[in-house]
Amino acid sequence: MNRYYNMITNTLKKDENKSPWIQIVSKYNAPSRFRSWWQIINSVVPFILTWILMVQSLQVSYFLTLLLAVVATGFMVRIFIIFHDCGHGSFFKSKRLNMIVGIITGLFTFTPYHKWHHDHKEHHATVGNLEKRGVGDVKTLTIEEYLSLSKWQKFSYRVYRNPIILFGIAPMFLFAIQARFTKKYMSFKEKVYVHLTSVAAITIVFLMIWAIGLKAFLMIQLPVFYMATMVGLWLFYVQHQFEDVTWTKTNDWDYKTVALEGSSYYKLPVVLQWFTGNIGFHHIHHLSPKIPNYKLPKCHKENALFHSVSTLSFISSLKSMNLRLWNEKTNKMVGFKSINKSIVTTVMQRILQIFSFSSLL
Repeated sequence: MNRYYNMITNTLKKDENKSPWIQIVSKYNAPSRFRSWWQIINSVVPFILTWILMVQSLQVSYFLTLLLAVVATGFMVRIFIIFHDCGHGSFFKSKRLNMIVGIITGLFTFTPYHKWHHDHKEHHATVGNLEKRGVGDVKTLTIEEYLSLSKWQKFSYRVYRNPIILFGIAPMFLFAIQARFTKKYMSFKEKVYVHLTSVAAITIVFLMIWAIGLKAFLMIQLPVFYMATMVGLWLFYVQHQFEDVTWTKTNDWDYKTVALEGSSYYKLPVVLQWFTGNIGFHHIHHLSPKIPNYKLPKCHKENALFHSVSTLSFISSLKSMNLRLWNEKTNKMVGFKSINKSIVTTVMQRILQIFSFSSLL
């Protein structure tokens, strides 16, 4: 984690007078105490109120409950973005306050603050680096790596990258189960925090069950939690898994280039942009994680530097579900079908070479 902070700090301080982009992002790095607290209020309070309405709606119609669940999901995603910003130290000036608010907001999504942010910061430090994949990102293989796998390994990778597994099953597993376990790299203190988060989350669940009953709790919490984790994973997936994304090896890895070309601008409708905490401005976020989410739109709008990045709409982003592998020859993300086309092309070329050779005899 210290390596991450050192890399970001040194990058933002180095040649400050010679790098226009550093001067640009520096103007937006400072959080606003009022806007931060207001975002907490307009995210957490409506979420709790919606949850209460869902309890009451069970007496009317479960269809109404599910409609309210969609609204609650939006607020839960927005709360997660607050949690996300706190881990980057961008939501408050105080490191201690960021941690406290981060731990509390993490409970809303059952996510341990220290563990998740350690992996997420590794993701920021290694995004787009082919030689440092595997921490805080979605497993992505090159075509050559995939072709070198055994049949069982190929099958496993195909299952892993299947949209039903990746977005339908994996999100709940990651946030409800995997988040409960510690990792070897963690200090004793960090491991304790993970377990305390789990204990606190379980305690809250039992209190809610005691208050409204097991059936009511499951009918309310399961759809909200399921949809929120699914949306969350999709947001972080799609902004690094698009056709023109940039991947490179360590020697060619450049912080600014990978931030702007290895992340997309996910241009969502205004309402969805609000509920997702402006995370769609992912190119700017990776360039400067210190910019609080509520300043990202302004930073993008006011600076032409950010207008030429890869832009995804909701419709165009759906294509990303079919992208599975990185083609090092074309520098593009491709689907499994491209492998079959490549094999057919190679075979045809070989046949033509044989016939050409035969004609010379």
